[in-house]
Amino acid sequence: MKMTAAVMYEQGLPTPYANSGPFRIEEVDLEGPGEGEVLVEVRGAGLCHSDLSQVAGLRKRTLPVVGGHEGAGIVREVGKGVTQFKEGDHVVMTLVAGCGCCNFCVEQRPVLCNGVTASRSQGLLANSARRLSRNGQPIYHYSGVSSFAQYAVTLPGSLIKADPRVPLDVAAMFGCAVLTGAGSVFNAAQVRPGQRVAVIGLGGVGLNAVMAARISGASEIIGIDINESKFALAKELGCTHTLSATAPDLVEQARALTNGGVDFAFEVTGHKNAMQSAIALTRKGGQVICVGLGAFGDMYQYDHASLVSEEKVLRGSLMGSCIPERDLPRYLKFFQDGKMPVDKLKSGTMGFDELNHNLDLLDRGEVVRQILLPHG
Repeated sequence: MKMTAAVMYEQGLPTPYANSGPFRIEEVDLEGPGEGEVLVEVRGAGLCHSDLSQVAGLRKRTLPVVGGHEGAGIVREVGKGVTQFKEGDHVVMTLVAGCGCCNFCVEQRPVLCNGVTASRSQGLLANSARRLSRNGQPIYHYSGVSSFAQYAVTLPGSLIKADPRVPLDVAAMFGCAVLTGAGSVFNAAQVRPGQRVAVIGLGGVGLNAVMAARISGASEIIGIDINESKFALAKELGCTHTLSATAPDLVEQARALTNGGVDFAFEVTGHKNAMQSAIALTRKGGQVICVGLGAFGDMYQYDHASLVSEEKVLRGSLMGSCIPERDLPRYLKFFQDGKMPVDKLKSGTMGFDELNHNLDLLDRGEVVRQILLPHG
């Protein structure tokens, strides 16, 4: 079938992206679904800071590639052998999908699955198939999803059923932003009632961490960002205090508010200065949950003697250390019960023609989550 998609042919183009145009809107060919595969009509796809990282070239991809790793849609066809889904099912699309049989999957850590990672690093589906092309030339899949398109062929492991009553433009945010932010609180940190947390970076992921911390019963939730325009929403969603990341006495303010430091600091941006602040405002015996990804190969510095003498922990959390089949239904229920108003994170919707321009808005921190509507 032929469809419209956003294709990236080159990484590292300069800003403003509205001028350099990292995504070209083109008609491409989509095969399938083959055996064990699912065809999804994409009804919403979130624009994420990870997309900015890919556009900037911080993490290399096999090119050309159809972008998008967070989305939601409706199943339109299933391949032979697929029993988990049927035509008409509403689904959340997520890049977390394990093989189910490696050591990490057996240990219930599918985000670390080596088999799936190897296929996706080559721009293939987890079964090593490729279903995209243009004029007979190969086009590759992005994280096994490629949601910046009208349709996507993916594997059942990348899909989670959603209640049709959840709007698909909202459900789209659950595949990455919600899983990563909420999961870092519920799974990696396992925040308990009365504990104190700080969230550095109040974008889509960070604000989901704020909502999860409130659900967990944290007594102090400090939101930190360079953009103070985000503070009103952060307080509405659960922050007890908000601080400017550029304040020279940021650490002192945070430690004063928490009687010596937070139990958990969630560093969501991946910036080196933010990481130093996260370590400094964490109390003795506390943990820094490292959520934000910098460029591969980047080296970060810390005071090793203080880390040892104060028994602090630096803990990585990829995609919220999640198990999508377990976590996503729970988070969707939180939304439906009003405990996690993810819809308030939506800064707006867009068509394909606005995609590159909206990359610039995200790069400047002017929006939280924008949703691409591939069908208008």
